[in-house]
Amino acid sequence: MTAPDGPLPPSRRTRTIAVANQKGGVGKTTTTINLATALAAIRQKVLIVDLDPQGNASTGLGIGQEKRDPNSYHVLIGDVGLDQAIRETGIPGLDIVPSGIDLSGAEIELVAVERREYCLRQALADAARDYDYVLIDCPPALGLLTINALVAAQAVLVPLQCEFFALEGVSQLVRTIERVKRAFNPGLDIQGIVLTMHDQRNNLSHMVANDVRDHFGDKVYKTVIPRNVRVSEAPSHGRPVIIYDLHCPGSKAYLDLAGEIIHRERRLSA
Repeated sequence: MTAPDGPLPPSRRTRTIAVANQKGGVGKTTTTINLATALAAIRQKVLIVDLDPQGNASTGLGIGQEKRDPNSYHVLIGDVGLDQAIRETGIPGLDIVPSGIDLSGAEIELVAVERREYCLRQALADAARDYDYVLIDCPPALGLLTINALVAAQAVLVPLQCEFFALEGVSQLVRTIERVKRAFNPGLDIQGIVLTMHDQRNNLSHMVANDVRDHFGDKVYKTVIPRNVRVSEAPSHGRPVIIYDLHCPGSKAYLDLAGEIIHRERRLSA
């Protein structure tokens, strides 16, 4: 299958990254909101698109249910433009398109839509030009919502929990990325893999980290996100951990990851 013509990514300078892993509980949303906050802290203008019906990214940034209409569902089905759904988060340089409960039915509604895989890409084509980074928080599934994110993105960031079945799970995602690349988005690639929930005291965490690095090589970031209680507490306060507790190990790790991503992006564009 050849890749059909479609709108280009938002602009040359805007980098759109899908944060994806079909396995739940791997730190995907936590990585999205904290990486976005870290990028904003180093003066990058960032937009998060919450494409997960659970809406955890919206909650984690303090966006209450009363502030989520219109949202990413209305953008996907074409009811509103992206700019109408963007909300300020209170963090300078960081905005979000929140998720809504209707998003859980979007996959069914999109089935009959022509070029349904391109809905998000078309929505981002013009309205996201004011941002340096667009991070798309994908649902923990490889359905049509995630396909939309992969078609819209230039790269994929994969959070990978340091646990026994980590490699087995990510192999399915890699196959999906390759299919999307062949059929819809030939420029798509894995930008990097970030190891999350790493426990220094646990030999299994070290074994998994070594296995992932052996398998994916320099695609794996040097920065490892530790298992940290402050990271777990922060979403209940509607704050990224970098705002909740700047000096905890989790905050330092996400700041380091943001620096590493910026360095990698500059190397790729050189």
